[in-house]
Amino acid sequence: MAAVSLANYDGSAGTLVDTNVWVDCIDAASPWHEWAVEQLQTHSERAPLHVNLVIYTELLVPGPDVDALDALLDVYDTLRSPLPWACASLTAAAFALYRRRGGAKHKPMPDFYIGAHAAVANLGVLTRDPSPYKSYFPRLVLMAP
Repeated sequence: MAAVSLANYDGSAGTLVDTNVWVDCIDAASPWHEWAVEQLQTHSERAPLHVNLVIYTELLVPGPDVDALDALLDVYDTLRSPLPWACASLTAAAFALYRRRGGAKHKPMPDFYIGAHAAVANLGVLTRDPSPYKSYFPRLVLMAP
C-alpha cells in the first residue's frame, strides 16, 4: 500500500463527529448539550456529517440500542463511513509518537483511528476535546469550543 499523502488535505469533504459530541447531544443534562445540538445542526447544513465504526461502537457501549442510535444519526443525515485502509499507517504513526512521548497504553486509542480517518478522507473533526487531535494530527481542521 502506498504512503498516504496529506498534501491536498483541507477538511472540506465533510465533518467526522467525535463520540463526545454525540454523547452531549443525547444527554440533556450535559453542560455541553445545547452547544452539541447547535453544532450538529449547523455543520449538517454545510456538509455531510460522518461517523465511523469506532465512533458508532463507542456510542453503543452504554447500552446497545442500535435502533435509537440510528434514529439519532438519521436526524442529521449522518453517513456511516468505513475506515479507509489508508488510515492504518497514520494511526500507527500517531500511536508510535504517543509511545515516544511516554504514553503507557499498548494499543492505539480510538482518537488515533478517528484522526487518521479524518485526515485520509479529507474530513474536519467536530469534537469537544481537540487536544489529542492537535497533538497527533496537527493539520486536521478542528471545530471545538
